[in-house]
Amino acid sequence: MNLLKRGALLVLCSACALTAFARPKQTLEEQVLTKMREATRFMMDEVSYHGGFVWNYLPDMSRQWGEMEAKRTMVWIQPPGTPSVGHLLLDAYHATGDEYYYAQAERVAGALIWGQLECGGWNYVFDFAGENSLKEWYATIGKAGWRLDEFQHYYGNATYDDGGTMEAATFLLRMYVEKNDPKYRPALEKVIHFVLESQYPVGGWPQRYPLRYDHPFHGKADYSSFITLNDDVMPDIIDFLTQCYQALGMQDVKEPVLRAMYLMITLQQGAPYAGWADQYTVDDLKPAHARSYEPRAINTSTTSRMIMLMLEYYRLTADSRFLTGIPAALTFLEGQRLPDEVVERSTYNSRRDPRPGSFVAARFIHPETGEPQYVHREGTNVFNGRYVVDDQPEGTIAHYNSFTMLNPTFLRQIYEQTLALPREELAKESPFLNTGLVPLRKYYTRVRSRYGAPEAAMTEADVRALLGSLTEQGYWLSAQRQTSNPYQACPTCDPCTSREYTSTFVGDEYDTSPYTAEEPVQCISVRTYIENMAKLIRFLDPQQ
Repeated sequence: MNLLKRGALLVLCSACALTAFARPKQTLEEQVLTKMREATRFMMDEVSYHGGFVWNYLPDMSRQWGEMEAKRTMVWIQPPGTPSVGHLLLDAYHATGDEYYYAQAERVAGALIWGQLECGGWNYVFDFAGENSLKEWYATIGKAGWRLDEFQHYYGNATYDDGGTMEAATFLLRMYVEKNDPKYRPALEKVIHFVLESQYPVGGWPQRYPLRYDHPFHGKADYSSFITLNDDVMPDIIDFLTQCYQALGMQDVKEPVLRAMYLMITLQQGAPYAGWADQYTVDDLKPAHARSYEPRAINTSTTSRMIMLMLEYYRLTADSRFLTGIPAALTFLEGQRLPDEVVERSTYNSRRDPRPGSFVAARFIHPETGEPQYVHREGTNVFNGRYVVDDQPEGTIAHYNSFTMLNPTFLRQIYEQTLALPREELAKESPFLNTGLVPLRKYYTRVRSRYGAPEAAMTEADVRALLGSLTEQGYWLSAQRQTSNPYQACPTCDPCTSREYTSTFVGDEYDTSPYTAEEPVQCISVRTYIENMAKLIRFLDPQQ
């Protein structure tokens, strides 16, 4: 290299060094924006399958899980699955204004539209490898999950359970409203039609639709056609249709929404057991059974939730009929405190509500006698085992607690505060008594601590620690506490009366139900990604 060229090169290098030296250090906000993009790029480009997700992945992608172990080609709908990621991406778009997040949300929407059933709804899961691949999964992993009745039979229809169809529907509503993009209108109209078509004349909805009656289990009728409150089936549908009414001005959904809301009043049972059940038979609106460990009962936990819902519907409509059953429901709950000696004999080990007035109660109350019902199981797997309901609090199943924490004192306080609200003001603000469009919420992903309180705002030190925990590849590692046995065919179906597995999450090696691992392994968690991103969004927009 001649002297002239070498000198020019030295000058150029010096200039570059000075430029780099002079470049200002990224602010914390800029670091947050950079790391959010890195994490999202990894999740969308390396983890997702055509824009769809399950829940947890081993870092080498050798195994992955939704509520159960899944194939790589499968997509989970239940939160924190694919629609939950879509909601997070739209939230990130609103917080940053970065079109990258909207483009990724479109990828998620595309995956969901691919998996939308002809009827308009979604199953818990779909498979990009096709229906035969999904059926094969149901016939093996799904069928062998002892405590997961909902996956032991392939219906081929859509479900409202666990927020599946409604979570996807709400995300597509947001995608359509965001930019009024007509490409999302057909899928949105399809699911709205599905919701309206599947509503019973009385106002309720089944758990699954189109209706099927082909899976009687242990001698009991197929429960999937029963009117369902469990896991917020009806409340979630009402919320979705209300958003359609407010954001799109769809007048034809107003009557179905109100019909469903008023049915909630009717579904409350009479005193002295004035609570709500999880399911109801359609013809007589009586409490009904569901899965093999969900007996026909008044559910005290559901009753607590329904009291809050009745208060919400009163604030939404200014109709005092939603308040009429609350005093009887509170009296019912106040009488459900279990004696200390019963709690001590039980297997209840959940965290306690620290608020004054809380106590432990039985979850299931017989609708005629008012006696507690406790759930046990015997056998070693789904092929030789069964669930047993009796009046003994000892040795109940661990995966679906026969006990719950109630706080009617807190509920009564909320009730009295609601009574004090000026009814005239509620009427003025009611979307059902006034015209005009109401925009959708800016953010849908919420990070909340136990008992619903918003999580405390992150300090700068918290934010830096969170950013620093992102790997070089761009993902957060989490301790995966849930694992499962790989599927293997069970050699026998002979009945077994052993209670060795009555209080465990999993049975023997032929049970594919997830359970808590003794030594958690590191995984890539969709929930962790969503929660960490939501925390960073809240840092960017404290009003979130």
